[in-house]
Amino acid sequence: MDGTSAKVVLFIGASFSFFLITHAQQQATRCRPQERDALLSFKQGITNDSVGLLSSWRRGHGDCCSWAGITCSSKTGHVVKLDVNSFLTDDSPMVGQISPSLLSLNYLQYLDLSSNLLAGPNGSVPEFLGSMNSLIHLDLSYIPFSGTLPPLLSNLTNLEYLDLSFTSFSGTLPPQLGNLSNLRYLDVSEMQNAVYSTDLSWLSRLHLLEYIDMSNTTLSKITNLPAVLNKIPTLKHVLLLNCSIPSANQSITHLNLTQLEELDLSLNYFGHPISSCWFWKVTSIKSLRLDETYLHGPFPDELGEMVSLQHLDFCFNGNAATMTVDLNNLCDLESIYLDKSLSSGNITDLMDKLQCSSKLYSLSSISNNMIGMLPSSIEHFTSLNHIDLTNNSVSGVMPRGFQNMANLEYLHLSSNRLSGQMPLLPTSLKILHAQMNFLSGHLPLEFRAPNLENLIISSNYITGQVPGSICESENMKHLDLSNNLFEGEVPHCRRMRNLRFLLLSNNSFSGKFPQWIQSFSSLVFLDLSWNMFYGSLPRWIGDLVTLRILHLGHNMFNGDIPVNITHLTQLQYLNLADNNISGLIPLSLSHFNEMTLKAVGDSISTLAFDESFDTFSLGMKHQILKYGSHGVVDMVGIDLSLNRITGGIPEEITSLDRLSNLNLSWNRLSGKIPENIGSMKSIESLDLSRNYLCGEVPSSLTDLTYLSYLDLSYNNLTGKVPSGRQLDTLYLENPSMYNGNIGLCGPPLQRNCSSNGYAQGHGDHKGQEKDSNSMFFYYGLASGFVVGYWVVFCALLFYKSWRVTYFCLVDKVYDKLYVYVVITWTRWMNTTN
Repeated sequence: MDGTSAKVVLFIGASFSFFLITHAQQQATRCRPQERDALLSFKQGITNDSVGLLSSWRRGHGDCCSWAGITCSSKTGHVVKLDVNSFLTDDSPMVGQISPSLLSLNYLQYLDLSSNLLAGPNGSVPEFLGSMNSLIHLDLSYIPFSGTLPPLLSNLTNLEYLDLSFTSFSGTLPPQLGNLSNLRYLDVSEMQNAVYSTDLSWLSRLHLLEYIDMSNTTLSKITNLPAVLNKIPTLKHVLLLNCSIPSANQSITHLNLTQLEELDLSLNYFGHPISSCWFWKVTSIKSLRLDETYLHGPFPDELGEMVSLQHLDFCFNGNAATMTVDLNNLCDLESIYLDKSLSSGNITDLMDKLQCSSKLYSLSSISNNMIGMLPSSIEHFTSLNHIDLTNNSVSGVMPRGFQNMANLEYLHLSSNRLSGQMPLLPTSLKILHAQMNFLSGHLPLEFRAPNLENLIISSNYITGQVPGSICESENMKHLDLSNNLFEGEVPHCRRMRNLRFLLLSNNSFSGKFPQWIQSFSSLVFLDLSWNMFYGSLPRWIGDLVTLRILHLGHNMFNGDIPVNITHLTQLQYLNLADNNISGLIPLSLSHFNEMTLKAVGDSISTLAFDESFDTFSLGMKHQILKYGSHGVVDMVGIDLSLNRITGGIPEEITSLDRLSNLNLSWNRLSGKIPENIGSMKSIESLDLSRNYLCGEVPSSLTDLTYLSYLDLSYNNLTGKVPSGRQLDTLYLENPSMYNGNIGLCGPPLQRNCSSNGYAQGHGDHKGQEKDSNSMFFYYGLASGFVVGYWVVFCALLFYKSWRVTYFCLVDKVYDKLYVYVVITWTRWMNTTN
């Protein structure tokens, strides 16, 4: 046999052998009929599988080892893993109960049924689960089991992983869990009902335990927690959030926790000095979380020796701690959060102490009374991604080194004392909050940060024009330049197509309504108020259908209100006050759906105002009210005051029953107040003053139970004032609310409604007649004076002899008057001497 033939034979033999091996494996991995039937029986216990997790579980649909969520042993073909958790589809979990047919899966090692509604009709854990002795991994989290936590699970002595978190168990943790000697992972956290333990000594029997999470379990009676944990040297992760642990003021004589990497004791009120805590000598800790523990005093020097530390969270601890310890050995530190915890501090010193932390990714020190200046060396922290120093007293200029920090994405410096000109920004920056500082000067002409999403620099002293380079930030969603000294026209920022918030108020911007806004289909909040914009409002404004807030007040806009403004069905606040707007109020106000109560619970709940949103001013109740990010969501109002609007108040306005503020004052409105105004149930402030409204005050005003401010003054209203406890109280608070309506009568006014029909307006006609007579008298007097003056003036102008005689007479009178004054003055001086 030649070489070629030998190779062919060998190839055929190898192929045949491979076929036999593959066929044998396929035969081995085929699902066992008994186990297939058990799985189908389990499926029958599922009454709702809207996502179709078990859609492939069908007879004749392939081998059951290929069904979704099923894994079989490659050697024996037995089902060893059943994983049908709905964690990623928690809006549509499976509904039903756990079938006892799972007992037929004798070799099942991994069972994950989490995030499903499988508690069944009685809500308890099926007892048969305690007999599935082959289980190594059991996850029943997010299943609403109720009752006490069953001790039967302690029979599963092979378990290495047990997760019962986010269930609805109550009562005490069974000490029988200590029988699970092979357990490495135990999560009994966040149970929805009151779960507690008065004795955790059973934990010390879990000699292999690496992870334990007992968050939200009441441990208020446990005083020896550090000693118990110290008996489990394998522990790496300990999470005990919100456990009512009474104290961390203990010590450990001989430390066994040499592998502990994560310790979370947040939301436990300790209230003792930080330095007395037991964990400072555990130098293996990588993550230490102590939020809302109210530890106080100086950090101990041992913190500087925790060389493995990567994350330190110490937030919301009542501003009673100090950070004087040397941190130069914490070279692995990646994040440090100290928000609202330090009594004082110096940002310059803190940054110097962190010089070794070249991996530092996040630094947050909000509201810590910190002073000092941002050092120029900050640019050496090349890994920094997030800096938050909000609400401190950090001063000086913003370091130019920011420009070189290639990984910096989030920079929060608001409410400090920063001054000087803003430097160039790093191109990586996404968020810049620098509002409420003392920044001044012009923005850099090359203000390029292409990844910027939020730029909030309001309430500073920045001057000049806004550079056009700012428009290159195509990802911009929130641009707030309000409360500065900007001037000129706003640059054309057509490329910011994702912009949702545009706030330019309280500057000196000029020009017409920015035309480029027309293409911003995602705009939610537009505030151009308190500037010098002029011209008419564009007709296309009704195309910005996502607008919720439209504030154009205190400018120089003129012309009519565009009729299609009512196309803004999501609008909840409209302010056009203090402009030169004329014409009529649009009739189709009922299209403002978000100003009606039917909107509550619908789309309004989805409105996501940026959490960084600072404040928004609303003129209401004759004062300026401030709203933060959450307040703006509930702010619903219309303010058209201080314009030249004519015509009547549309009856449709009364359909806006979610409106809390309506201000139509200082216009030229006429006609009657809508009779059905009492249907505007949510009104808190109603101002219709300084118009030409007539007729009676609608009695339905008494139905406005939330009304806290009312002004109907200086109109032509007549008849009897409606009475009611609400209106009477408002009158006591604002006695001028009916002033200037001489036709009104009855309590609480001093004018009685006489039987001759005063209430119907007769008194008003008499008053008007009296006013007409007075006006006629003064008009005649002024006309006579003007005519007489011009008669004398013309006579002197055209007759020379009259002019000579007139001026001679004036000279004669002047001479006599002069002599009289001199003689009188001389006599008075002699008398006084």
